[in-house]
Order: sequence, then structure tokens, then C-alpha cells
Amino acid sequence: MELNETRAWNKFYAPGTPIDIEPVTGSLSDMLDERVAQWSERPAIAFFDRTVSYRELGDRVSRVANALRERGVKAGDRVALIMPNAPQHVIAFYAVLRLGAVVVEHNPLYTRDELEVQFRDHGATVVITWDKIVPTLQALPADLGIRDIIAVDVTRAMPFTMRLALSLPIAKARESREKLTAPAPGATPFAQLEKSAPLSDQHPRPTASDIACLQYTSGTTGTPKGAIITHSNLWSNARQGAAWMPDFTRGEGRIYGLLPMFHAFGVLLSVIYSVETGSCAVLFPTFDPELVSKAAKKFPPTFVPAVPPMFDRLSRVAKEGKLDLSGVVYAISGAMTLTPAIVKRWEDQAGSMLNEGYGLTETSPVALANPFTDARRIGAIGLPFPSTDIKVVDPDEPTREVALGEAGELLIHGPQVFHGYWKRPEETAATLLEDRWLRTGDLVVQDDDGFVTVVDRKKELIITGGFNVSPSEVEQVITSVDGVVSCAVVGIPRGSGAEVVTAVVVLEEGATFDGDAARAAARDRLAEYKRPSSYVVWEELPTSLIGKVLRRKVRDTLIADRNATRAADD
Repeated sequence: MELNETRAWNKFYAPGTPIDIEPVTGSLSDMLDERVAQWSERPAIAFFDRTVSYRELGDRVSRVANALRERGVKAGDRVALIMPNAPQHVIAFYAVLRLGAVVVEHNPLYTRDELEVQFRDHGATVVITWDKIVPTLQALPADLGIRDIIAVDVTRAMPFTMRLALSLPIAKARESREKLTAPAPGATPFAQLEKSAPLSDQHPRPTASDIACLQYTSGTTGTPKGAIITHSNLWSNARQGAAWMPDFTRGEGRIYGLLPMFHAFGVLLSVIYSVETGSCAVLFPTFDPELVSKAAKKFPPTFVPAVPPMFDRLSRVAKEGKLDLSGVVYAISGAMTLTPAIVKRWEDQAGSMLNEGYGLTETSPVALANPFTDARRIGAIGLPFPSTDIKVVDPDEPTREVALGEAGELLIHGPQVFHGYWKRPEETAATLLEDRWLRTGDLVVQDDDGFVTVVDRKKELIITGGFNVSPSEVEQVITSVDGVVSCAVVGIPRGSGAEVVTAVVVLEEGATFDGDAARAAARDRLAEYKRPSSYVVWEELPTSLIGKVLRRKVRDTLIADRNATRAADD
């Protein structure tokens, strides 16, 4: 059966899911305008108890776009966004795109050093940021050329009564307020931009092929790379997602924005897919089951995209009777392996399927998923999306496909596949083959029905909390500590499907490992999710014949040691 030519796997699609989506011919700005005209008075965003209608969203996007234009932002400019999930994040995203400029998302947890590396790469000189990050940005080197810092106070998006409570002169209110906002002298308030006049309809519009985002992804070299994602990439992926879930009623959905919007998965679902389907994106600044339970009473979820640990927590809260999941029509998990135990706990409470999907930043980000039918296979990453083709090839000879049932590297082709890495032609050429077939670096097996299962990760990235961690990046920090000669950083699996970042170090002769110094270096230079949770001292690291550290062997040895210890304890 020639699966790659006929897409015979589509017989397992849910009824109503097409083999191909309608090709995208416009930009994400066109998509937003269509939804504003179609569902003007329906809620586009909910944040705590306050909603933003599609009409209001369109108006605020237009005003912020005009204010940015007046501040010198033009087509092709990169504009950095550094924010938690909040209405201002969505507004800023679409405002930048309306000018034909390029959004560059950043994790608000990044350290000064991590931000400097990415700013030197993309060259953004305008930043729209959470006000608490302003001091970090102002401490960046002057030669980066950052000329405009726009500060977002997320509390301004909250209901008036909540803002009033935060302003009370009591310790608890002060503590809550300090977690959410901070003074930002020297920065322009985002609220000031929203007072601008609307952008003229005559302003040039972006096109489908224009760059929408540079989405940074961890590389095997330890240097983050900016994936070039176009308007067409993102809108196509949103249409593919809508086709995959045909029972999701357009104009009536409530999508829970639990995933951070600086993450590729969060951008697609909370910012793009929600607008494509005319849904209300119910946003959460951080994942907190208590906040989710409160929101569900006013905005019952109909679609929950998340990562396995989130589904696990929410299903346990639901079992306690604190959260009603009965209205959820679809739930899809990504970023890490979804275990059968988590699926059962969720489905016992929600009464609807929880399925695993698969993707990469380079696929905008979703490429495969399990169908929402009885054909789904827990443990597999599923079937290719509509308009998506795959190949399983010999990793050492990527032009040669392997037989069904044989392990090989997964290649992906479709309208969601990115257009290369920013200013990295050599790495682009190594990743994108002829006709934009993407080398994923993941080793998979495809069965006779077309279902795909991941068997190994060639790239050795660690997945923790839904985020990718580059071992090389962490190793560079740990080996800077006095007395450390070499280091291997690996991910050790835990029950939730995530991995624990673990560092194995080799010391200079006679040296003693200074754990406090290692933790301090990680704290200063790495986001929290990248920092090793544990350190192990070995006399030497296993290496290949050419001296390359064999991280896989390090990982296997640590897992074997852990299992042996558990067996002895039992």
C-alpha cells in the first residue's frame, strides 16, 4: 500500500475530516478581519471574569498597530513580545502582523543572558513586554540597539473589582499585586498605544507568504535557532486543526489557554486557532487548577489543549468535584508522551476523548494526531493531518524510504512546514530537503494502517514541562564551574511523561564538586525549567571512537541505576 502517495490512512479520519484543507490565500490579518465582521459581538477573549468581543479586539489591534507605525515599526521589522497569557498579548501579536512586521516570542522566565543571545540573532529594536521584565531588558548591552520598550500591566485587563482588591493596603493584596505587575520607569505604557487612532485601511497589508513569526527552538548545538513561520504556515495549521475536529461548533467554542503563548503550541491554539474558529480564548496567566475551576463556572471549556501533567492535575481536581469537564468536546495533548493512565483519569471525568498529537516548532507546530474515533491508538502519535504527507527514511540516507514496520527518521511535507532558520542557511539546508521535506530527527515506526509511533529522539532534546531543553546549552553553563572538566546533561523520565534534567559531571583530579556553585551558575544563566534537578559525579563519561560523549549511554546507565536501587529497596 503506497501510503505516502494515496494517503490511505484517511479512512481512519473522523467523519467529516477532509483529505486536504482549502489552501490559504490571505494573511492572518485577513483572518482576523473576517471573524470581526462575522462574530463582532461574540467574545474573543476571556481573562478572569472580563471578556473582549471580536469587535473590540479588532478595534484595539488597529489602534495599537497605528501607534507602532507612528513609532517607526514597518514591514519586515522584528518586534519582540515577552508576556504571559493576557489579552494584551493577543492584541500586540495581531497589531505587529497588521503592519507586515514579524513577531518574535520570548519566554518571560528567560535570564538576561538568554535574551541577549536571541536579540543578537533577530535584531529587534522594539519590545512589547510584561512590565516586570523591563529592568532585565534595560540591563541588556546598549549595542543591541533596543530603542523602544513598551510595558504591559496585565492587571489592566482584569475586572475592575479585582483590580480594586489588588490595590488594597494589605499584605496579601500587595503580595498578589507584586506577582502580577511592577513599576516600569523609562518604558512606554501599552495602554497609551491603545489610545491611538485606528490604522488606516489604506495601509499595505501583509500577504500569505510574508513572515509572521520567528519562533525560537532549541538546537542540538546549544544555540537557539529562529524558525521562519509565515502567515500561510500558521493559518494552514489552524485550518488543519479545525478539519481534525469537525464536531467543534464554529463561533461557539471556548478554548482554554493553559499553554504559554510564547510556546509554538500555545500560539497556535490560543491566538490563531481560536480566531480561525470564532472561539473565545479563555486565558490564564499561569497554570493554576484553582483558577481553572473558577473560570469553568462562567466559561465552561469545550476544547482543552495542554500537556500531560496539566491533564493529570485537572482530572484529579475534577474527581474531587471541584471542576466540571462534562462540556469538553475535544482534548489534545502534545509536547511529551501521553500515558494510558493519564488518558483514563481524564476520560473518566470528561467523558470525551483525550488524544495525543505530534509536531515541532518547524511544523507550526502540529503535523500528526490521533483521530477522534475508536480507531485512535494510545501510545502512538497518530496519523498525518489533512494536506500532510510523511516518509520514514534511513537517517543516514534520507532519500531512501524504509519498509513499513521498520524504524527510520520521520520526514514531513505540508503547508505547515516552516521556511528555514533565520540567518542559518547551512542548518536550513540540513533540515529542509528538496521540495521542503522536513527532517524531524525523530525515529519512528509506521504500521500498515499509517499510524506512527515514536521510538527514539535522534536530537537528544530533553522535554520537561512541555518545553524543549538543549543538553548542549546546559552543559556549557555547568562546565564553566570551577573544577568541572566535562559534563553530560540528559533527561530521566518520570511518571507524568516529562523528563528530569540531570547533569553528570567529571572533575579535575583532586577537585571536589561545588554543587552550590553549579546551581548558582544555572540560576544566573538558565531559565528555571532548564536547570538540572540533580547532579551526579562520575570518573569519566562514555564516548564514541571520535570522542563524542554518548548521552544515550549516560541516560541508560542512570535509568538502570535508578531501577536497581528501587528493586533493592523493594
